[in-house]
Amino acid sequence: MSRIGKNPVTIPDGVKIELKGNLINVSGQKGSQSWTVHPNIKTLVEDDNILFERGDNSALNRSLHGTTRQIVNNMVIGVSAGFKKELEIVGVGYQANMEGNRLKLQIGYSHDIYFDLPEGIKATADRTTITIEGIDKQLVGSVSSKIRSFRSPEPYKGKGIRYKDEYIKIKQGKTVGE
Repeated sequence: MSRIGKNPVTIPDGVKIELKGNLINVSGQKGSQSWTVHPNIKTLVEDDNILFERGDNSALNRSLHGTTRQIVNNMVIGVSAGFKKELEIVGVGYQANMEGNRLKLQIGYSHDIYFDLPEGIKATADRTTITIEGIDKQLVGSVSSKIRSFRSPEPYKGKGIRYKDEYIKIKQGKTVGE
């Protein structure tokens, strides 16, 4: 039995769940999301809980059980509280600014990098910090990972774009001989 899959998803106040066959719609104060549940996983809504059951113990159903529960849980959290990732920019002259729905990055290249934010993502930039917010956990993580990939932190001086509170192991570098 999946340890994650057997846990019920609690529905907070202000969140509405609709089941139409295999399609689950979750709506709340921040927005709404929908997702199609695999036909092998049975979804039940009882009181303030969502339960997931699998038909048998095949490898496919076991793998889908916990995954389905966690995706729906992330949808419920997203429409009620939302998700947020913070990035820090470290380096002399490195900075970020918002220009409309576009993120402008100056991170040591000969040109500025312009990143168009996808639909459903809101970002704020304050020179050395970037905050990514949205209701879709996967999209928030994907966008923040893409922004980080423009200039990943390097191990000698630690310059680059990193997640807030991310630890970068700094290497010593070459030492001059005697």
